[in-house]
Amino acid sequence: MLGFIGTGNMGGAILAGVLSAGLVAPDDVVFTRANAQAGASQAKHTGSRFIGTNRAVYESLGEGEVLIVGVKPHVIGKVLRELGEETGGQVIVSVAAGVSLHTLAEHAPAGSPIVRVMPNVNSQIGAGMSALCPNAAVTDSQLAAVRRIFDSIGQTVVITEKDFPAFSAIAGCSPAWTYTYIDALARAALAAGMTLDSARRIAAQAVLGSAQLVLAKHGEFTPSELRDQVTSPGGTTIAGLIAMESAGFTPAVIDAVNAAIARDAEIGKA
Repeated sequence: MLGFIGTGNMGGAILAGVLSAGLVAPDDVVFTRANAQAGASQAKHTGSRFIGTNRAVYESLGEGEVLIVGVKPHVIGKVLRELGEETGGQVIVSVAAGVSLHTLAEHAPAGSPIVRVMPNVNSQIGAGMSALCPNAAVTDSQLAAVRRIFDSIGQTVVITEKDFPAFSAIAGCSPAWTYTYIDALARAALAAGMTLDSARRIAAQAVLGSAQLVLAKHGEFTPSELRDQVTSPGGTTIAGLIAMESAGFTPAVIDAVNAAIARDAEIGKA
């Protein structure tokens, strides 16, 4: 049995991934959603069971079974308090950005195994990157079960909680920056006479292929070594690279990461 509280954009993507991977039968998934009409429609579409309350979803799960809480950070404390005071051994998974394990434990049933997870937007097409961090109550087998769920929507990594701000920047924020890069490439091609629609598709595929090559050659070549392989002496690529670096491309990326980490710290304090 698998439970969800909140099956909107992210929760819905996780639900779809789990069902597509065959990790659980549709009728073994129970969920609730603030929009009851949308929840009923989602249940009909997926074959999963829509339940009216957060507490009912939680209590339908047995010891060691997973509850994914996909609600906004500002309401997760209230949602967790609705589950009761004592745990039945259910594993609570939070995808709320910026909410620490300590804060989650303060509101969850006492003694709950809790895993903090940060997926990214690409999870909606099964190409996500998710970071996992368990509290001390989580067993190895429970963590493995949670990891299988998020592997169904992309790739996963287990990190320490102190690394979440950096992960958030390079995996959570970076898709938006990458979209900006793709759009800039396309608009430069537009200025050179190419249609914008064609340029966007070409730029997006070039970025996709480059990322796939980095992963395929991981451990064999670094990204900088791959860059050197396509940079001929006196050629067009090195001319463009020099222009990019003269404009501050690498420092700008580093500044963006640092700004995101700093903002994450501000949000955490708030």
